[in-house]
Amino acid sequence: MTRYCILYIILFAATATPRSASGQAPKANHHYAFSIQQALDFAKVNNVQVKNALLNVQAQKETNREITASALPGITGTGNLMNYIELPVSLLPGEIFGQPPGSYIPVRFGTKYNSTVGIQLQQTLFDGQVFVGLQARKTSVDFQLKNVEVTEELIKANIYKVYYQLVASKTQIKILDANIQRLEKLENDTRILYNNGFAEKLDEDKVSIQLTNLNTEKIKALNSIEIGYLGLKTLLGMPAKDTLELTDKITDGQIEANILADTGFQYQDRKEYQYLELAKKLNEYNIKRYQLSYLPILNLNAAYNKNAQRNTFDLFVKDGDWFTTSFIGLNLTVPIFSGFAKDARVAKSKIDLRQTNNQLENLRNTIDNEVEQSRINFNTAQNTLRFQKKNMELAEKVYNQTRKKYEIGTGSNVEISAAQTDLITAQNNYLSALYGAIVARIDYLKATGKL
Repeated sequence: MTRYCILYIILFAATATPRSASGQAPKANHHYAFSIQQALDFAKVNNVQVKNALLNVQAQKETNREITASALPGITGTGNLMNYIELPVSLLPGEIFGQPPGSYIPVRFGTKYNSTVGIQLQQTLFDGQVFVGLQARKTSVDFQLKNVEVTEELIKANIYKVYYQLVASKTQIKILDANIQRLEKLENDTRILYNNGFAEKLDEDKVSIQLTNLNTEKIKALNSIEIGYLGLKTLLGMPAKDTLELTDKITDGQIEANILADTGFQYQDRKEYQYLELAKKLNEYNIKRYQLSYLPILNLNAAYNKNAQRNTFDLFVKDGDWFTTSFIGLNLTVPIFSGFAKDARVAKSKIDLRQTNNQLENLRNTIDNEVEQSRINFNTAQNTLRFQKKNMELAEKVYNQTRKKYEIGTGSNVEISAAQTDLITAQNNYLSALYGAIVARIDYLKATGKL
């Protein structure tokens, strides 16, 4: 049965992060009955890749707060206390005191204890890089949000495929049960014919072998379905011990719906394309940021300080003078030469933009190919499903007629065995066509951005 199902499970499991219960108390098992929409909603909250993508959004918002802080006033408080073991020495020209020219007299200035407390403010008035960073904040968050959507889209496609393949697997089990029931009746009829001398023991043994093979096939199918459920739980972010029931059904009418008639496709419908367009916009901001780094930076500075000087340590005990110093000023930094580092940054950012444009062009070609290929595959899958369904119905009709001939003694065991084999082959081909149509339909909707 579920070779498609198992394939997608294995592919996704390679990138999925396992859940860990280390250090946690055992949790009670839960039972879930999910439609496809409920399964998708559950995955949005619990899938590990989606949760990490959402954390990237939160991390970007914190980065934006840091960028915003660059444009806000910076206020700092300062304080220091100094105890001079030896006061610093200053040299005064000797001529002041009548000494020969060129001589110096050492003099100590100051007091033993000095303390300063103050508050300083710095405000960026103009910095081109900061302003571009402020402009790019929304785009940066949108970029991470779009990454969440791209991640959800990938997981959504896999959930659709596995979910509906598991729903379709119910049809496989019904077909197997019906075949087993037919063979059990045939085995019983053959046994009666043998006991009455109208059939050989070999005929009964052949039917028994076919019945054993079908029961074995059913066991394998049930095991594959169980593995499929485990894979779907991994996609959903659900503990393996929880039980999951799928409530949706799938019909030939759903698969045969003419979705190919909708030709209103645009590249922007694809989440990956929207993601790359945002990346291009961020590249453009990067170029602008580095280009503005050639401009001067203007900052406003202000400070208010109190200073005390004592020869005895009574700064905070005894009343005394605290001298005030305050200022407000502008600081202009003019870049002159940086060893061509700015030129290199601008050039590199332009190369990054060209690479993103190349990726967009390649993605357009890839999307065109995917849309056309998935359209052809879906159209072929629809026709194949219709043909295989008619073929299965015909094989079942042939088998029933052959069985009736066998029961009234006008048919042989060889004929009914061949009819049974043809019926099983037709049923397997129908199931394969059904799974193929499910995958083809999902691939087409994903390729056109309408999943």
